[in-house]
Order: sequence, then C-alpha cells, then structure tokens
Amino acid sequence: MNLVSSHQDTLESEPINLLIVDDIQENLTAMEALLREPHLNLLCASSGAQALELLLDNEVALALLDVHMPEMDGFTLAELMRGSQRTRHVPIIFLTASPSDPLRAFKGYEAGAVDFLHKPIEPRVIAGKVKVFVELYAQRRLLARRNAELERALELNETMSAVLTHDLRTPLSVVTLCAEKLAMELPDDAAARRTLGYLESSGRRMARMVTQLLDFSRIRSGGLRLTFVRQDVAAVAEATLAEFHQTKPDAQLVLECTGDTKADIDADRVTQILSNLLGNAIEHGGTEPVVVRLDGTDDATLRLLVSNAGAIPGDLLPRLFEPFKGRFSASSGLGLGLYIADQFTRAHGGTLGARNEQGRVVLEARISRRNR
Repeated sequence: MNLVSSHQDTLESEPINLLIVDDIQENLTAMEALLREPHLNLLCASSGAQALELLLDNEVALALLDVHMPEMDGFTLAELMRGSQRTRHVPIIFLTASPSDPLRAFKGYEAGAVDFLHKPIEPRVIAGKVKVFVELYAQRRLLARRNAELERALELNETMSAVLTHDLRTPLSVVTLCAEKLAMELPDDAAARRTLGYLESSGRRMARMVTQLLDFSRIRSGGLRLTFVRQDVAAVAEATLAEFHQTKPDAQLVLECTGDTKADIDADRVTQILSNLLGNAIEHGGTEPVVVRLDGTDDATLRLLVSNAGAIPGDLLPRLFEPFKGRFSASSGLGLGLYIADQFTRAHGGTLGARNEQGRVVLEARISRRNR
C-alpha cells in the first residue's frame, strides 16, 4: 500500500521520518518490511532511551510505540515526549500484545496516544492509519513552507514600498515648490492660476498618499517609534484645524474643549490622528459643520471626538478601520487614513471607534493620558 499520495510535492526532496520503537528485533524487522516506502525514512529504536536520542536529532511525523519494554515502557516514553516542546505534538500509536483492557487503554490515551492497537496487528489496519498521519504531516509541512514563502514575499513587498515611498518624497517636494514659485510669479491669468491650483492640490494629495504608505509600511514592519511628551492636546488640535482652514477655506470646522486636555502624547502622531479623522469627516460630511470635541473630564483618558453629518452603512461600520478600504467603499484616497489613525491611537494606549448618532457620524479616539 502506498502510504504517501503522489501529489505531495514537498516529499520530492525530503523524506518523512517515522519512529518505530520495540524491544524485540523481529517486530522491528516486520514493521520495517510492512511500512517501507520510497518517501518514508523509518527510524527504529529497541529501547525508550534510544528513541529519545533519535527524537533529539530528527523530526518525526508519527511514533509507533510498544507498550511493554524493559527499563522504560511506552507510557513513560510518551510522557517524556509530551514534556518536550520539540516532540509534544508528535502523534503516538501504542502497540501492545496484552488483552484488551479499558483501564490500560485509558492510561495510553491519557499519556497522549491517538490510537491503541493490539497485536497481532492487521497489516492493512496499521498501514491505513500510518498513511493518514503521514499525509497530514506532509500537508502541514507544505502549508508551513508556503506560509514562510508568503511571509518573505510580504516582507520584501513592504520593504520595497517603504523605499519607494521614501524616495518619492524628494521629486514630489520639487514639483510642489515649483508650483508655489510659479503661482507667485505668474501674471494675473485666471486660467493659468486655475491650472496651477489643480497642480498644487494634486501634489498635496499625492504627498498625503506617500506619507500614508510610509506610515503603513512602518506599522506593518514594527518600525513605528513614538516619543511621548506632556502636552496640551487642545493646542495641537487648534494648530491642526488652522492648517485645514488654509488648505480647505470653505470647510466649517468647530473646536470644543472641556476639562483638562493635557496628556503624554507624540504630538506628530496625534496630529495625524486628527488630520485623518478630519479629512474623512470633510470628505463625507457635505457642507455641514465638522465638530471636533476634546473631553478631558476623565482623569485616565482623553476623548477626542470628530463628528460630521451623514451615516455609515451598517455593512461598512465593522470594517471601517481596515486598510485599503477603497476596494469595498468609494474613496478619493488609498483607504489608509482611518487604519493609520486607529493604529496610532492604539500606540497611545487607546481605542478608536465609530458610530451613527442622531443623523451624524461620530469617530471617537480615547487616548491614555499616561504613556511614559
């Protein structure tokens, strides 16, 4: 009987190890003859101590253990295997010549057995059971290899994204500066200034995308570093709103502050949290005012709420902070803004949530006051 399916491509280069332990040489020879296959490497041991030595040097798919052995019986060997991180997950089938005994079988299962077979063993039964565990092991090994390959590909992709977005900043800065210089030098030509306006707004939008991609790469790679300093978050919010007034003069932005608004924060990251929440609110809130509220009435947590007119669809609400939402929700950007805001809020020991409330969308970031 072929114990390994031909479609298991992982077996072409590496054989699968199978451990057989029996103190009687004739039994080992018989099991070897029964289970020998091209892609199986049979490791035979005549004692528990010899089996442990083999397990130190080899990873096995299955262990067939004789119960009755001198010095160390199969149950003791199984318990030692279960006590080791390397071998605790190896499936064990016990083989015994004793009559069927429920208490003894229970002891075997308690020691970690997946099966308990009585001698003389039917060849087709043992071959069938071994085949199942060998194929399961081959599938796990194949899955582990593919996961490792996928992780390497993702790491390479994220590294390339980080390098690309970093290198894009320099030429983009040149384009933006040239556009600003032309705006100052151009004569009073409405059509030309309108074209320059498109260029400047597109440049700013691209700069935001580059920054978001770079932040995304840092978050995914674990390279995000924050510096916490005691600051007044109200001052950070006022500065952020002032920047938005310059770039979006038509937007109606309202700031309300209550209580103590000081906290240990990374000001740049909190600015990004608020900027991303504001950008989302302005984009989806129409012409109605966007309200930013800082609630410092709690001693442990500072609440930052941004609300705009409208409602979030019920099917989108649970997925609002996923990255690249553009694939399932219309957006003018990459769909990374709220994901980054969520990650930066978590980095401040807080949470970011969203809800529909009386005809308005409310995004609420709860930031821990003490992060040092």
